[in-house]
Amino acid sequence: MDELCFRGKDRFRPSWLHFAVLGLGLVVEGALTFSRLGVVGSCVLLGGTALLVGLGNALAFRSWTSVGAAGITICRGIGRGRVHPWREIRWIDVRETKSQYGRVLAARITLANGRRRSLPALQHSDRYPDPDFQADFQRVLNWWESSTDPAARSRPPERVRKQATPQMIGLVLGVLITVIVVLGVR
Repeated sequence: MDELCFRGKDRFRPSWLHFAVLGLGLVVEGALTFSRLGVVGSCVLLGGTALLVGLGNALAFRSWTSVGAAGITICRGIGRGRVHPWREIRWIDVRETKSQYGRVLAARITLANGRRRSLPALQHSDRYPDPDFQADFQRVLNWWESSTDPAARSRPPERVRKQATPQMIGLVLGVLITVIVVLGVR
């Protein structure tokens, strides 16, 4: 089988709409902070925001996943990546996440120690659709099945995901503020 490589720079392509939204966000941020922070403070804040957005995009573009005879190599955008040998990989599946922005399908591996790792650039979403996602995922599964013993494969137990939704965070903060106010009044 041929070695597979999935690169972030092939998947995540910003559109003009992304740049327009970023520009609008920077203008709004600058307008709101100029009156309180002045010119220097606003420039520092805008520069920091632009730096964080640029760093996040650079990491997404540089991320990649490689599948070959040695195993699966994952790089998150920094360094050479980490090889997970086939003997450490117990399960490969697709994780589905739903949010207000749509549905995201991401391939992931489960290691012998129970940790799960998403495979960068092997994803499908409404924002970045990948028509070949299922075929690419099947090719990764074929590598795994041909490189591991069936006895070494074990499906991990389902985990209850504890998601911190905005509603849950608001509820917890509301309770904490109430407790602090009640204890502070006495």
